[in-house]
Amino acid sequence: MWGFKIAKSQSINYDRNDKEIMRTVLDNEPSLRVCMACGACTATCSAGNLLPTFNIRRLNTLLQRGEYTQLRNELNNCMLCGKCTLVCPRGVNIRNIVLNTREALMKYESDTI
Repeated sequence: MWGFKIAKSQSINYDRNDKEIMRTVLDNEPSLRVCMACGACTATCSAGNLLPTFNIRRLNTLLQRGEYTQLRNELNNCMLCGKCTLVCPRGVNIRNIVLNTREALMKYESDTI
C-alpha cells in the first residue's frame, strides 16, 4: 500500500453558513463595505497587543464567513477603546461594528433558543 491513504476533504462550504448577522451589521454600519483589510486597525489594537490571538481583521473575516461561534469568542476580547476607528484609512467605524455584532449575536441566540 506504499503508505498512501485517502485524506478526508478539508474544504468548507461557506454558502451553508447563515449570513443574517452580517446583513444586520451592514444595515446598521454600511462603512464595513469599504474595508480593504489593510491591517491598520490590527496594528494599533490594544487588545491585539496584549492578546496574541486577537486580530480585528479575523473578526471581519469570521463575520463575512458566518462563523459565529469563533466570532463570539473573539468579540469578548475587544476593549472598545476606538483606536482602530481612529487609524482606519477608509473611515470604517470598527468600534460600532463590534457593538452591532455583539447586539446582533445576542438577538440571534435568543431567537434560536
